[in-house]
Amino acid sequence: MSREDHYKIGYTISLISEFAKRYGIVQRQAYQYMKHFKGLDYLYNHYDVLHTFSFADCVDTVSQVCRNNGGKLI
Repeated sequence: MSREDHYKIGYTISLISEFAKRYGIVQRQAYQYMKHFKGLDYLYNHYDVLHTFSFADCVDTVSQVCRNNGGKLI
């Protein structure tokens, strides 16, 4: 596993945790929600930019992507 892959995995786990805290759900639900509504795809495709944002800003951005794809968490 490359160093970059290692960083991406760690960042993704941290973001899922922050997302779960924001919405009061467990991490498994956060992962499934983000996967279903394309938030994880967005994160993987734009990691190079997103990892420079604060976690709060990144959660906001991924939340908006999920809402744009039919997600209902507010």
